[in-house]
Order: sequence, then C-alpha cells, then structure tokens
Amino acid sequence: MDKVAVLGAGSWGTALAIVLAENGHDCLLWSHREEQANEINEQHTNAKYLPSVQLPTTLRATHILADAVAHADVIVMAVPTKGIRETCQKMMKTLGREILFVHVSKGIEPDSLLRISEIMREEIDEAFIEDIVVLSGPSHAEEVVLHHPTTVAAACENLASAERVQDLFMNQYFRIYTNQDVIGVEMGGALKNVIALAAGVTDGLGYGDNAKAALITRGLAEMSRLGVKMGAEPLTFSGLAGMGDLIVTCTSVHSRNWRAGNMLGKGMTLQEVLDQMGMVVEGVRTTKGAHQLAEKYDVIMPITSALFEVLFEEQNANEGVEKLMQRMKTHEMAWLFE
Repeated sequence: MDKVAVLGAGSWGTALAIVLAENGHDCLLWSHREEQANEINEQHTNAKYLPSVQLPTTLRATHILADAVAHADVIVMAVPTKGIRETCQKMMKTLGREILFVHVSKGIEPDSLLRISEIMREEIDEAFIEDIVVLSGPSHAEEVVLHHPTTVAAACENLASAERVQDLFMNQYFRIYTNQDVIGVEMGGALKNVIALAAGVTDGLGYGDNAKAALITRGLAEMSRLGVKMGAEPLTFSGLAGMGDLIVTCTSVHSRNWRAGNMLGKGMTLQEVLDQMGMVVEGVRTTKGAHQLAEKYDVIMPITSALFEVLFEEQNANEGVEKLMQRMKTHEMAWLFE
C-alpha cells in the first residue's frame, strides 16, 4: 500500500483517486472546496463532476492542502493548468521530504511557454522532488469510472520512476505503458486539446467526416512538427499521448474541448461558451501558448493559427476554414524535407 494524495477533485482527479483506492492504496483526495470534501467523505459522491458515480468508502477527502501533503509519499497533480503554479507555491510551505510527483494536467502556460513539469520545477525546491512523472493518454474520466478498458502512458526520463507509477495505477481495466519522452508526452497531451477545439468548430459548422478526418490528420502533423522542434521523439506522436489522445478528444461527446468548439461553430461567443461549460476548457488557454510557441520555434501551424484568430481576434469560423482550404499548395510531407 502506498500513501497517495490526489490534488484536484474534478472529474479526472476523482477518477484517478478511485483507481488508486480500488488498487488498495491509501488515497486522500484534496479539494479546495470544503463542501465538496464533505460530500465525498459523507455521501461518497462527487455529483458535480461525476454524477451517478458511487465512490469507494475507502477514498477520503480533505480541503486542507497541508493535510494532503503530509499524508503522501506520492502526490498526483490533477488541478487545471492555470492552477499548477499557485498550488505548487502553497505546497512549498508544507513540504518536508522528497515526494514522487505525478502530473496529469494537459496544457502550456501562455507567455512563459512552459510545460507543466517545467512549471513544477520552477516552484518546488529540487530537494523535495524525488521525480516528476507525466501520466497522459486517451482517458475520459466518465469511462474510467465505469471500468471501461483504458490505456495511458507514464513518462519520465528515469524509467524506474515511470515503472513505479505504472505499478501504482495498473489494474484489469486501467493499463499503463512506460515512456521516457517527457517532452513528447506533455506536448501531445497539450496540443491535442487545440485540435479538438478545432474539430468541435467544424462539427458545429455542420461539416462531415471528411473534414474531421482531415483536421485530425493535419492536426497531428502540426503537433509533431512543433514537438520535434522542441526536442520530442517523433514516434511519441504516433502513440497514446499523441494519436490516441487526439482521436478520443476530437470525436467524443465527453470531451470538453470538442463541446466548446462545437458551440463556437454554432455561433456562440467564447465567453458564452465558457460560461455555459462551467468547467475548465484547457484548449482555449493552450491555443494561445501553442500560437506563441509556433512563433518562437518558427513552426508552421495553420490550424492552430486559424483557431487563435477565431478565439482571440474575432475571426468568423467559416472564414477561418476558408483560409485553411485556400493556403498555398504544398507536399504532404514537406516538413520532413525541411
């Protein structure tokens, strides 16, 4: 039995806490809301994020961050990307020993252009970091809690740490593969949200399967181009954290990013979409970061650029698609030759 704290009681953090509890680990789930922690402890539910799901009675919750940190030998970071830095800063006040960190957030911080693990290393003293492992792949919380077969990757340059996380989470319905390409796994998880937003837009506009297949394929090419320029292994983008996560996020009604894009395609403003969603849509913030990274690394990312204009420059979605279709002709594998 390992003592694990999961920080973030949204749908994904709660689903992972369920996996850990069902695997026999002593898991404590942290919520910043006292009423949510009380609901988990007393009613064994998390109705806002996972309605109709009964949580294991062995899964406990707290709203006191210091208690969660003191409990854990392993900390799973499941807060939204925009909350990572602040949460790490608060943790630093209570950390007193080395911890194995696992992060499951998928995003890029705009302006700083840092990946999640880089933000964590900026804010947490290295003396308290045993290692940081990235857990990412095609994994909707709504299906994991139903014990539907799910497979993800645990990435760390130190393979032994990735294998430890593999052992923590793996069971008959949740399968983990190890990977040592941290950059590729983090960038795959972040950038697929951008493409999923765009896929939702095309569906909202009423386009069909041809358009979606093209968007996913060319989106994967964009993801790979930028990731490789940043130091990732090309094959990672053909794996679970790349192609796998991209497919599920672009095609599933469980996907917040697809749903948000779908509403944009139907004519809603970005603020109207965010107000109606009521949950974090990681792809919106990541689109800005990806656009900035494309400029920094001089990488052509036409889908990302078009979506950036729709989100932040009031570009009409139909006109954005027209601009994509009328781009200068090129070879499908042009970036390989470059």
